[in-house]
Amino acid sequence: MGLSEPVLAPRRLEEGLAALAREPVFAAILTRAGAPRFRRRRNGFETLLHIILEQQVSIDAAAAMFRRLNEECRPLAPAGFLKLDEATLRRCGFSRQKATYGRALAEAVTGGALDFTRLAATPDEDALATLIALKGIGRWSAEIYLIFALGRDDVWPAADLGLQLGVAAELGLPARPGERELRDLGERWRPWRTVAACLFWQSYLHARNRTAPVLPAELYA
Repeated sequence: MGLSEPVLAPRRLEEGLAALAREPVFAAILTRAGAPRFRRRRNGFETLLHIILEQQVSIDAAAAMFRRLNEECRPLAPAGFLKLDEATLRRCGFSRQKATYGRALAEAVTGGALDFTRLAATPDEDALATLIALKGIGRWSAEIYLIFALGRDDVWPAADLGLQLGVAAELGLPARPGERELRDLGERWRPWRTVAACLFWQSYLHARNRTAPVLPAELYA
């Protein structure tokens, strides 16, 4: 499938949009900002490593680090990544902490503790637990992976800043909700919480005259 027909996240996006469009808040987003078109990423080492790079930095900065890494490690695979020294990883933009997390991920894959094929067939909560057990993978990183790499329909990344701001704006909240408050709010949109999140992200981007970010081509399904 070419770039003109991207694979979107989540897997049942259209069905979820039809269900949520009955609510005025989502109908208004669709009318004003259009349907979300966030491309699904490849299920594998590269995508999870990129999500580690995305932690605490902008999407553009993470993408730049990932591109430099691809120049140093071809093909980008766990065994090759483990051969890179500290100086090389620093040149690619890795902090010492992220280098540690990247190596831990690569070791989990090469050692068999993390099997991406098996992960794709694992229920949401078990998949989250598997990812969170890895060094450097917190709940936000695991939820982003389930949404964008596994295409899951009912994941709610309540710690995400863009989601918090989008929800606050659309629901007219007096302040940006924290993670716990937003997690409670999200319960009302089961079993389509991923689709709801995508709609709020779409609203957030549209309000800032931005579109869905384009990541390095190696990450896409």
